[in-house]
Amino acid sequence: MKISLTQKYNVPGPRYTSYPTVPYWDESNFTEQKWVESFQKSFAESNSENGISLYIHLPFCESMCTFCGCNKRITKNHSVEETYIKALLKEWSLYCGLLPKKPLIKEIHLGGGTPTFFSVNNLEHLINGIFCFANKAEHYEFSFEGHPNNTTYEQLKKLYDLGFRRVSFGVQDYAEKVQKAIHRIQPFHNVAKVTFWAKEIGYTSIGHDLIFGLPFQNIENIVDTIEKTNSLKPDRLAFYSYAHVPWIKGNGQRGFNDENLPKDIEKRKLYEVGKQLLSKNGYHEIGMDHFALTSDRLYKASQNNKLHRNFMGYSASKTQLMIGLGVSSISDSWYSFAQNTKNIEDYYQLLEWDKLPVVKGHILTNEDLIIRKHILNLTCEFETSWTDKNLYFNELPDVLLSLKEIEKDNLICIEENRIRITEAGRPFVRNICMAFDLHLKRKSPETNLFSMTI
Repeated sequence: MKISLTQKYNVPGPRYTSYPTVPYWDESNFTEQKWVESFQKSFAESNSENGISLYIHLPFCESMCTFCGCNKRITKNHSVEETYIKALLKEWSLYCGLLPKKPLIKEIHLGGGTPTFFSVNNLEHLINGIFCFANKAEHYEFSFEGHPNNTTYEQLKKLYDLGFRRVSFGVQDYAEKVQKAIHRIQPFHNVAKVTFWAKEIGYTSIGHDLIFGLPFQNIENIVDTIEKTNSLKPDRLAFYSYAHVPWIKGNGQRGFNDENLPKDIEKRKLYEVGKQLLSKNGYHEIGMDHFALTSDRLYKASQNNKLHRNFMGYSASKTQLMIGLGVSSISDSWYSFAQNTKNIEDYYQLLEWDKLPVVKGHILTNEDLIIRKHILNLTCEFETSWTDKNLYFNELPDVLLSLKEIEKDNLICIEENRIRITEAGRPFVRNICMAFDLHLKRKSPETNLFSMTI
């Protein structure tokens, strides 16, 4: 019996927000001092020209969404806001105290959790506090994630006044049965309201996050969700595959059974139908799981080979240094990664001791840096090459050999010094990246680590 490409390539694999991926970080060779030296080096090389990025993790949510794999703390007690913001600003002051001058901030992204859990006054206090120690770079871009059920007009207006021009709203799916299963009851009216508010205020890029592969989801749900989405015409869309990782502690993926999830061909059909509808409505695939209108900066960046990808997702501008503030946040100096503690109480304690809350990380080797560049090329440009001798590595012939089957299936074209992903191969980007992942090749995981690739 002939199997489909979806069945053939639907295997556990990383999402490649970083390389090496977190499970393959070499913690034995990492120290806080090495991280400090690394981010200071990166700052000296890049701050004056491009500025830096800040990712700020705001972990609080009032209720648990059962599709979510993010680090969060569920509470309805909003008195936690001020303590947490005080800690964030303390962490930021520690970083700035290690720098020779004020940083230029090119990007800020507020992620979560639920950033709009925080009051207008506390969000203002946070951003103003950040700029007590920093300046805005030219052509900066500030963005945040908003929950349609609790984002207020006042929050949108205040963040706009503070320089934010991009907002993404978590939609997932509009079907009531799906929303009940993922514990995210969110009427279309709520999404429409905040979208229109953002447009009225003047946000230049409004995004919606959609997910396929959710429990009980079917073709009719996808068609309905995308038709409703198109009626609001967000500038960009993330159309993610649901990452089912119930073995990760605290992710809250419960309330439904594995048999309630669409599998393999059925799940892939949800994506194909969704992608076809998005294309029909003027959205262009600009990267793995992402679509944008031609008027959006993300589309223009993809056309000019300026797209970048990091722990904040896809970006139209590239910075070498990204500092992650808050519990569980990951920082990236290009030469190394560092992750904060995932426990809020430990986070507070370390900051009280005037210590950076970094608990693990990875110093990239020369080989890591080469592979990282190839994986970024594949995920941002759908191709990579080694015409530059600095991008050649000893295992490349073996990598190309391992890609022969994928080439045979017409998912890539292997040329003399280049690999190009075909249109048919775009849904299989993660599988193609896995062929370059030398850490994964040398040591296959013995336990569940990754969600399915398709």
